[in-house]
Amino acid sequence: MRSRAGWIVGFSISLGWLPLSSFAQNAATTTPAQSFRVSTSQPWTDTGIDLAAGDSVAIDAKSASGSPSSCAPDGAPSAAGSAGLPLASAPAGALIARISDTSAPLLIGSSREVHTGAGGRLSLGLNQTTSSKCVYEVQVTKGQPAGGTAGGERSIQQQLSSAAQVWLKGQFGGSDASKNPSSTAVAAKGGPGPSPSTSAPNLPSLALDGELRRHIDELPRRVHDHAGNLGDMVNFLIVGNQEQVQAALQTADWHLADVDSKEAGLKAIMNAYEKKEYLEMPMSQLYLFDRTQDFGYEQAQAYAVVASRHHFRLWKAPFTWKNETVWVGAATHDVGFEKDVRTGKLTHKIDPEVDLERENIAQGLQKSGQLRSMTYYLPPNPVEEAKNASGGGYHSDGRIVVFLVK
Repeated sequence: MRSRAGWIVGFSISLGWLPLSSFAQNAATTTPAQSFRVSTSQPWTDTGIDLAAGDSVAIDAKSASGSPSSCAPDGAPSAAGSAGLPLASAPAGALIARISDTSAPLLIGSSREVHTGAGGRLSLGLNQTTSSKCVYEVQVTKGQPAGGTAGGERSIQQQLSSAAQVWLKGQFGGSDASKNPSSTAVAAKGGPGPSPSTSAPNLPSLALDGELRRHIDELPRRVHDHAGNLGDMVNFLIVGNQEQVQAALQTADWHLADVDSKEAGLKAIMNAYEKKEYLEMPMSQLYLFDRTQDFGYEQAQAYAVVASRHHFRLWKAPFTWKNETVWVGAATHDVGFEKDVRTGKLTHKIDPEVDLERENIAQGLQKSGQLRSMTYYLPPNPVEEAKNASGGGYHSDGRIVVFLVK
């Protein structure tokens, strides 16, 4: 198994002539500081900085110009913590951070160096639950782990090992997504389904009038490839203009996929030398409404993105609803590779429980705070058992989730 994992890692990060040692050497140095403005406009500000186990990051903060004099990254001296705050032991209003959605918050204050025990995405926030005019200017510098260059090489190796484990779990052990019982419960036609996340804010149910239901009923149930082979199912709609939709997806940590493969390879190389992580791997072209997708979005762990990623394609619908643009999406979760039954070539393998990817999108958008409302809808002739264009099987409860963005 060790040799197989090594082959997987080598395959997944191969970029032609660029040797792995170049990645490790460059990743071992301290990255330039990145600046962020953190306020209560959202519970957590995603820095886009991915940290591996053993990484260190220096965080320095000050009150932004125009903030009330009572605002301070260390929190108000008289503002003792309380059980209702994200970090009960810290002063109210203090700058805090977390390494993942499930990790406990850390007190940062005006300055702190954090050494990570586990990998994740760095987010920043204020230790309060009410809105305020406090805005902090924060600088984040990702440094090499303790131990110098060798430590940096170990960090890269740890990320590669983690990526291999993600690949192996998807390829041989099934999806690493949790099995959400609510995702298999079919709602009554036109009625809202269960909330996909108990930790997300409760949203009002989007009322689907006769016009929108008719449009959904008339949608193609599945997308197809250039040869007309039916593939992924249509499983969500987003209502909103392009700017609104893209802002919501960005806040929910979705990355716009690159389109040109040659440019993508160059970008991956440049990102490596600039100590950045490449998370915008191009995806194949599929068709709906007789044209390829307008946009592709993805989420992935660094280095595992080649083989394992959450992703979806988005098409602008040929109709509007209440004078608003409607976007139609087809989402799946790549978990490895398999042989294309038509061509015999290697292609991506998807998690057959495609409803989990629909729920992943719903959870992220709910937590982002960028939704006005959402609901589930069961159209006529729902997709329940099918195969994608390369022959991989999948199953669903057939529902489509409809989002209305702010």
